[in-house]
Amino acid sequence: MQNLKPTYFFDFESDEIQYLISEFNVDILTATEKTIGLYLKVRDGWRYDPYTLSIQKESFVASGIVKKSTGHCIDKSILLIAGLRGLGIPARIHLAKVKNHIGVERLIEKFGTNELTPHGMVNVFLNNKWLKLSPAFNKSLCDIYDVPALDFDGKSDSFLQAYTSDGSLFMEYLEDYGHYEELPFDFMVQNMKSHYPSIFEKYKDQNMFYL
Repeated sequence: MQNLKPTYFFDFESDEIQYLISEFNVDILTATEKTIGLYLKVRDGWRYDPYTLSIQKESFVASGIVKKSTGHCIDKSILLIAGLRGLGIPARIHLAKVKNHIGVERLIEKFGTNELTPHGMVNVFLNNKWLKLSPAFNKSLCDIYDVPALDFDGKSDSFLQAYTSDGSLFMEYLEDYGHYEELPFDFMVQNMKSHYPSIFEKYKDQNMFYL
């Protein structure tokens, strides 16, 4: 099965990823319990930060991401996928375009829009079906914006935080780019360049942008 194999980006055979998953790599846990445990660890263990962009391939390797304390949606999805594959659980990257409606002033200032693309999430194969889940937004961030943190029960999709606790619109999916067995790096870079041309013009001599 392709979505169980180590790849350049999902390098789960590395010492760093093996250490990340070590507490879940035990026979007494079911695949569902392992997935839920690792999902929560990645969701809350790395603070969400959308303001660092990179067009360096090495920036998206799981064994490097795990050493950081923050990450955007793709970073955190890569971590979760690598960890799941390392536990023998099929997983793959899923990309989309999303639109945020809460706390968007800085997003619009930096990106020129409140649309974020590509947005990364995870497909995991549990109990004979593919499920979607998103580890992007850590609970402490959700508390600040009064948005219920996404939990995952191993039975249903958990990827959309459409509303805040008071019913205000928070997030919507605008376009689905599909799923991939390996991170589609070239597609990702071209997608960012086409949606954020001003950023790439401003930082045209750089491969890493701190916005």
